[in-house]
Amino acid sequence: MSGHSKWNNIKRKKEATDAVKAKIFTKIGREMIVCIKEGGADPNANSKLRDLIAKAKSNNVPNDNIERLIKKASGEGSKNNYESMVYEGYGPSGVAVIVECLTDNKNRTAGDIRHYFDKFGGNLGTTGCVSFMFTEKGIVVVENTGMDEDTAMEDCFECGGDDLTIEEDTIIMECAPSAVHTMREALTEKGYHILSAETEKIPSNYTALTDEDAIKKMQLLLDHLEENDDVQNVYHNWEQPEEDA
Repeated sequence: MSGHSKWNNIKRKKEATDAVKAKIFTKIGREMIVCIKEGGADPNANSKLRDLIAKAKSNNVPNDNIERLIKKASGEGSKNNYESMVYEGYGPSGVAVIVECLTDNKNRTAGDIRHYFDKFGGNLGTTGCVSFMFTEKGIVVVENTGMDEDTAMEDCFECGGDDLTIEEDTIIMECAPSAVHTMREALTEKGYHILSAETEKIPSNYTALTDEDAIKKMQLLLDHLEENDDVQNVYHNWEQPEEDA
């Protein structure tokens, strides 16, 4: 999983300022609103909502905030109607980028995303222009407490995983997208501390940038996308230097 940048983004977010934490909750909150409208407000009956609550807690969102949002989203006459949109395009030097959004104003969001690509040396493409370069996988990240590799691998396979990478502080386990929920719960029962459990898009190859201007613009593009409240996830195939991770 060399070059896999999503977990690095999560690690940066965990050290974020209060303002950034508020944005993280805004994004998770939108996911919850859509999830509740589709499957109800009872986490015992809505496994996706259960996963989102776990995601919120792993990002240090207070329980009171979570309960308040669930109550608001499930209330009669809730006016929050978010639509899922996916944009594909190229960053500087042809870096492939996929942007997943939840928006209540498609025109605003499309204009913002196009502006970011144009401003920072990229261009927005058509649907399917880069998605063929990515594979959807379930990624469950757990805290590495120093257990031996054989035990971690055995638990990974037993809980439904098909591969893992052991890093200094984390163990990154891969599974089928449909197995994320059951794998998270099975690992939790075994005593693992789950840091993240989501379906992600993993690139089949990576693009390295050597030009300083291209590197600067690519980072600015990602920063602006991440800061936009309408943007839920950003996937790319930029092979970032280790010191930038």
